[in-house]
Amino acid sequence: MTVKEAVHILEGQIFCGEEWANTEVHSACGADLMSDVMAFVKEQVLLLTGLVNPQVIRTAELMDIKVIVFVRGKHPTLDMIDMAQNAQIILAGTKLPMYLACGKLFEGGLRSGGTRKI
Repeated sequence: MTVKEAVHILEGQIFCGEEWANTEVHSACGADLMSDVMAFVKEQVLLLTGLVNPQVIRTAELMDIKVIVFVRGKHPTLDMIDMAQNAQIILAGTKLPMYLACGKLFEGGLRSGGTRKI
């Protein structure tokens, strides 16, 4: 699935990185704790989060995440948009809560960004 298709499924909008909207994503991860993202993330993952601060961009850069979707109608700051543009990270948003956003993407074919072994 492309980022453009994922954002459409989420009835969302792209804040920056529209030029990379045809990037393929193969899984999704929903988290507000960046330590969880670092522990569970796979390749070509879309990150859904309600956390809006520069740490999200830094974590995405570190984990090679190319798209972040902010849930619950949250918007990135201008500084975050600048950071994301420089790192070639797409920032998008949806009004949906995280639970519904994850469910809609799962329904659309995206699978988990990772699970912990017990």
